[in-house]
Amino acid sequence: MARPLWLVRPRNDGGCDYVNFVPGPTPGSAAVEMREGSHLPPQMPLLKRRCWLQRDEAELQRRLLQLEGGYRHSEPLF
Repeated sequence: MARPLWLVRPRNDGGCDYVNFVPGPTPGSAAVEMREGSHLPPQMPLLKRRCWLQRDEAELQRRLLQLEGGYRHSEPLF
């Protein structure tokens, strides 16, 4: 993952769950930060979980979220 990636899943209440993958701070870094949260406008986004993964683990999580979790690629929410 060379660039930040957003995955979003809509909820019945009009909000959405999101997962944001952010590459490490140094170019070529093998670490990716994964941020999970929810957002119900106009409220501030809620960060539920944050962790660092190796690049291959992050790619596996992305696939699982899209195939099994109902998440879809999105433009940045905020």
